[in-house]
Amino acid sequence: MARAYWVNTFREIRDEAKLDAYVALAGPAIHAGGGRFLARGNPAAAFESGTTNRVALIEFDSVEQAVATYEGPEYQAAVEALGDGAVRDIRIIEAIPD
Repeated sequence: MARAYWVNTFREIRDEAKLDAYVALAGPAIHAGGGRFLARGNPAAAFESGTTNRVALIEFDSVEQAVATYEGPEYQAAVEALGDGAVRDIRIIEAIPD
């Protein structure tokens, strides 16, 4: 089974308090689902259509595990806490086999 990567990019942050509430719930939910944060924060550089907005790269053991974590009640509580506080783009991609 190939690993998977969850890429979470924030296109716009509208409410810092809602973002803080999201972060407080999302991190533990992702860890509980088996996710491992590889990188998070603002990019050191951005090119072409890239922005320097917040991004997170999270590794999972499989696409199924990543999707189940996203759809799970713990992470969905974080999404609800965020509400309209940010515009995001989340993608889950399967790793290239070793």
